[in-house]
Amino acid sequence: QVHVVESGGGLVLPGGSLRLSCAASGRTFSSYTMGWFRQAPGKEREFVAFIRSSGSSTYYANSVKGRFSISRDYAKNTVYLQMNSLKPEDTAVYFCAADPPSPSYRDYTRRNVYDYWGQGTQVTVSS
Repeated sequence: QVHVVESGGGLVLPGGSLRLSCAASGRTFSSYTMGWFRQAPGKEREFVAFIRSSGSSTYYANSVKGRFSISRDYAKNTVYLQMNSLKPEDTAVYFCAADPPSPSYRDYTRRNVYDYWGQGTQVTVSS
């Protein structure tokens, strides 16, 4: 069982930056693929980024590529999402998700792949 808790959301001006954190419990955190998703009002939850257990493999949605960066700190059992050049359309609740290792191929851009989810943290980009 893994529990994940997001933090770091808030109100930021367009063009500003925020860093979201996702703290995970469990001794096997280092073996999990971790993802970030977001959900804007009235819209479906959408993929933002994921990072594989090795930390060397990352993937981003086109809408955030070049502006967002995902990373992980194994000593702190934490995954980060650094968000730069924020736009009003980035406004959403951001969710962290975790998936244990699997021998089969998994599309980590799909939310139904992940077994564990946090409660989310609100990010609002507005002037």
